[in-house]
Amino acid sequence: MMEVCGSTNVSLREFGCEQTLLSRPDGSASFVQGDTSVIAAVYGPAEVKVSKEIYDRATLEVLIQPKVGLPSVRERSQEQCVRETCEASLLLTLHPRSSLTLVLQLIHDDGSRLACFLNAACMALMDAGLPMSCLFCGVTCAINADSDIITDPTAAQEKESRALMTFAIDSKEQRVMMSYTKGSFSVHELQQCIAVSQKASENIFQFYRDSVRRRYSKNL
Repeated sequence: MMEVCGSTNVSLREFGCEQTLLSRPDGSASFVQGDTSVIAAVYGPAEVKVSKEIYDRATLEVLIQPKVGLPSVRERSQEQCVRETCEASLLLTLHPRSSLTLVLQLIHDDGSRLACFLNAACMALMDAGLPMSCLFCGVTCAINADSDIITDPTAAQEKESRALMTFAIDSKEQRVMMSYTKGSFSVHELQQCIAVSQKASENIFQFYRDSVRRRYSKNL
């Protein structure tokens, strides 16, 4: 893991999570980061359409619903990011010729929405009991005009930034599973943002553990 240096604020907004809040899906979760809120629902494994059938693994479909209106190009792009991350984590070969559907509903957007989508998706997949090779989390970094790196930025901080990056980090080796970047930045700044995201992911994975532990301690 790369070392963090320079003017960097590795702080995250307060998290909140609730699993199994919906009755119809096979797994569901709500995830809150500051004022950004997302609900995720997982359906499957279920029967797949012949046109989408893959003989040696499950077909994964990701749908992102905006707060109002119809999905735009932005949602389609983020759907691909979430799908690629989930496909890298899920053991899809255990469910050949079947379908998995992940629906992400944006409740409120106050920055770092793609990271919140990723975190909500992981908690919903865990709730569905689907086999995974590792967990994953999303971390967003913004680089402001003073070249400071801000983790988990708000919508206002995103608007003022010159570069915005979101990384999906795995829980085993803290590898980067997916990256989504926007704006202008140097290679060194990219490496610094990756290092900051890897460090921030430790707090998110600890929150995952604490959240699941609290849930099952209540059930027992």
